[in-house]
Amino acid sequence: MTHFSTAIMAALPDPEASLSGATDSFIADMAVRHGFDQNDLKTLLASARLQPSILKAVSVPVSSVPWHEYRPRFVNPKRITGGAAFCNQHAATLSHAREVTGIPEKIIAGIIGVETLYGTRTGQYRVLDALTTLAFNYPRRADFFKGELENYLLLMREQGSDLINLKGSYAGAIGIPQFMPGSYRQYAIDFDGDGKKDLSHSTADAIGSVARYLQAHGWITGQESVIKVHVEGDSYKQVLEAGIKPSLTVSELRKLGITPLQAVADDQPAALFMLETKTEPEYWLGLNNFYVITRYNRSVYYAMSVLQLADELDLSCQTRMKP
Repeated sequence: MTHFSTAIMAALPDPEASLSGATDSFIADMAVRHGFDQNDLKTLLASARLQPSILKAVSVPVSSVPWHEYRPRFVNPKRITGGAAFCNQHAATLSHAREVTGIPEKIIAGIIGVETLYGTRTGQYRVLDALTTLAFNYPRRADFFKGELENYLLLMREQGSDLINLKGSYAGAIGIPQFMPGSYRQYAIDFDGDGKKDLSHSTADAIGSVARYLQAHGWITGQESVIKVHVEGDSYKQVLEAGIKPSLTVSELRKLGITPLQAVADDQPAALFMLETKTEPEYWLGLNNFYVITRYNRSVYYAMSVLQLADELDLSCQTRMKP
């Protein structure tokens, strides 16, 4: 990383002025475990700028609004029309990703549509600023973001990219599919065959990497993701509180007053979740594939938006994809 030092030092006459004890500890740890030069890391991290707007954004999750307000942000005419164009433009790549991984084209497109409007909104914050701000100024998740900062520095060393200027989301997510650095290093693939894993500029790499991520987290080809249910009594409430990881079978759920409104195997593991509509709550079973989508983003609203956008794309463009 020494090649970054000259430019940074020219802009920062006192590079150590903004360093905290926590930053020093992080730098020392990176030097010991990964062989980074401490002076280079001090110079680099001193160039990062605290972004108060990031701290504000991360403290107010989008899913704090009810479902009926959340859904239109991601399932709307602009994303449906854009998705049709995206699916048609990248039909061959999407089809190849399905053949290789088993992930349906519409699911891959749905994730990229929700994440970045098909690569048109990939973020305006320097990733270095975002991760440093959160790693050292957001105690609630400091360990997580320190880990992502570590992965980011390793990623840029591996990729040989300009880590000073790379931009992403306020949380430090990168590129068309908004992978955090740890996911980038673990799941990104070169899907266009150019010898690089480039999630910021290669739509093919983004498509292949999303598919690989879902495959690695246990997607089951051909299985439903969600099933609407009717609930009665009070026993279902304990299932709601148990979380979104499928842990009870459909047969066990039936005994607790949860009745699926379409056919599903009694031995199928599922979890129960609720969506708040303008009138009355909707209750749904989340099956394995729904849980897999929540490994991408742990919000139930996020996963449901992906699925409902994907269903719209199924109608608007799936039939025009190449088989």
